[in-house]
Amino acid sequence: MDWQPVIEAISPFIVKVETPDGHGTGFVCFRNDWAYGIATAAHVVATAEEWQQPIRIRHHNTGQVGFYQDNKRVIFIDHHRDSAMLLVQHADLDIPSELIKLLPADTPIATGNEVGWLGFPGIEPGTLCFFSGNVSARQEPRNAYLVDGVAINGVSGGPVIYAEPSKGAQIVGVVSAYHANRQRGDTLPGLLIAQDVSEFHAMIEHVNSLDDAVKEKQRLESEQLVSDAEEENTE
Repeated sequence: MDWQPVIEAISPFIVKVETPDGHGTGFVCFRNDWAYGIATAAHVVATAEEWQQPIRIRHHNTGQVGFYQDNKRVIFIDHHRDSAMLLVQHADLDIPSELIKLLPADTPIATGNEVGWLGFPGIEPGTLCFFSGNVSARQEPRNAYLVDGVAINGVSGGPVIYAEPSKGAQIVGVVSAYHANRQRGDTLPGLLIAQDVSEFHAMIEHVNSLDDAVKEKQRLESEQLVSDAEEENTE
């Protein structure tokens, strides 16, 4: 698998997510008229959200930085599936308009397929690094994959990517955790846990529903104003 073109396609959407406790990785998975939706792992932003702490977003490609106090962002969190989406205004980040597609929620990739992932490991926090491995198993109850590969602190929340010639790059999940093998007392190679994108599809649908509700409210208010004005003119 030649991953270089895939990395070049994904990199413009990668951000570093920094909180007072540390950092993780994220990627832009959604945009509407006013905001970007940044996908990451729930544990990356959970403490900052609970304690209303600031979060700093650093765009990998441009170096742009957005600083978001609690009242300048919206975060949707699913702790059970370690998924979170952070909504921030467009102004602070210069992101390409055509986003990388999320894998459809009803078509998980099969065991044995090769995937790659990107993130900012704690041992080199200023460097975006690439990793790859094969899907070892699918865990249906938790909507997750076990992957034959490593995840270092700081890479959590980074996109897990699957690419095929006919469909190009698609994001299949986010890095959630790494289970090291300590069966004999020593730390031996283990398995990466990647949460799939089903929760992000649900979060995006929720935001779109809120947008539709707001637009409908604005339309009804506008129609009411027109109606009131017409009544005044006929009196």
